[in-house]
Amino acid sequence: MSNIPFAFASTQPNKTPKSSNPTASHLQAPPRFSSQDSSSASAVIHAPTSSDVSAPTDAAINHLPPVSSQHTAPLDSVIVCERVGVGEREREREMSGSFVLSNPISHKTLPFRPTSRLLPKPNRPTSSRFLHAPPPVPSKVSRLPGNVLVRTSIRDSDTKETSSSSSPLVGEDSAVFDIGEQKIVSWVYFSVVLGVVLFVLNVAWLDGSPSGLGLGKAFIDSVSGLSDSPEVVMLLLTLIFAVVHSGLASLRDSGEKVMGERAYRVLFAGTSLPLAVSTVVYFINHRYDGVQLWQLQGAPGVHQLVWFANFVSFFFLYPSTFNLLEVAAVDKPKMHLWETGIMRITRHPQMVGQVMWCLAHTLWIGNSVALAASVGLIGHHLFGAWNGDRRLAIRYGEAFEAVKSRTSTIPFAAIIEGRQKLPKDYYKEFLRLPYLSITALTLFAYFAHPLMQAGSFGLHW
Repeated sequence: MSNIPFAFASTQPNKTPKSSNPTASHLQAPPRFSSQDSSSASAVIHAPTSSDVSAPTDAAINHLPPVSSQHTAPLDSVIVCERVGVGEREREREMSGSFVLSNPISHKTLPFRPTSRLLPKPNRPTSSRFLHAPPPVPSKVSRLPGNVLVRTSIRDSDTKETSSSSSPLVGEDSAVFDIGEQKIVSWVYFSVVLGVVLFVLNVAWLDGSPSGLGLGKAFIDSVSGLSDSPEVVMLLLTLIFAVVHSGLASLRDSGEKVMGERAYRVLFAGTSLPLAVSTVVYFINHRYDGVQLWQLQGAPGVHQLVWFANFVSFFFLYPSTFNLLEVAAVDKPKMHLWETGIMRITRHPQMVGQVMWCLAHTLWIGNSVALAASVGLIGHHLFGAWNGDRRLAIRYGEAFEAVKSRTSTIPFAAIIEGRQKLPKDYYKEFLRLPYLSITALTLFAYFAHPLMQAGSFGLHW
């Protein structure tokens, strides 16, 4: 018999031992395990006294029912077996007579005849590197034949390894793009939808010629008529966009029940997009109006700092932005609970990225219009962070609370506090196609600034 950690428990004996203790029982032979050398094996046996124990006979061993491999214990486990159905007082008397065998039990101590009926040879690796306790649960309770309760507990070494690893994910893996799962027809639909949206936006909102509706200019003129101050107009445009955008987001659950997910997404995007375009165009055309508060564009290192802050800010886009098929309602839109990637750094990356963008542009431009735009946008995203948590808590309940407990609003706060454990290969969560695309688009937007400014000036808003 190999020196493997195991334990025994009382079963109904074949013969009553000569003892005054009515709870005395025979020890059954242990199940056999794969041949391994474990010199540190130990077993805890609950029995009345050592004098009440008699060695099992060969006949008793042969009549033992076969034990399935699911009850085998890893080498690094200690199995503690207790008799089931013993009263509390009898249990206390049994515990007082318990004894511990600190040395491996061999055939010299409890002889028995090897037999294949006890346990078939397990079909698994026998190397100690692969014999680990089940990782999902640190404690497993199962019942063997003969009214025996077996509790397997993981040793300190395994517990330490499990606790050092990151907790299982509750939310979704963000920025995942598997080319093999993409359908060509879906992206054809996306291209068609995108073309239709841009065409309608141009005709209905941007084109001020007789062939277009030019609703965008009428909207800007109506808001500008409320005040001669560009700062006030900038704040009003931002406020209108924030109310519509966050308001429709808050009504999403009830709206989707009435209209359906795709129809509500069309309403949401079709209303928010023109307002966002109007706010951006007005900012570009009036960014150097107002009162100049400081001038740091010629200071050493300021241009490089502003460029770097703007570049990094686009990596803080909310991961749902990458689901282009859902954004265009080609796929059914969903409210996702993300947990990996940028979400490990901050639970509200869109807010953090917007703050970085606003601070960088305000530092570079340095006037009252840029400051007003930054105040409005930052205020809107702070409200969006609170509102987003509220909506996710309603939708996901305890799952969101679990994600919230190991993430933070302030970047890196959960990591510093030890609530977020970054994987060793964390960088791989950014080596994905969406982030590579963001890198290319951000560089393109930087060099395309003159084109963006020319297009905005052409609207005369």
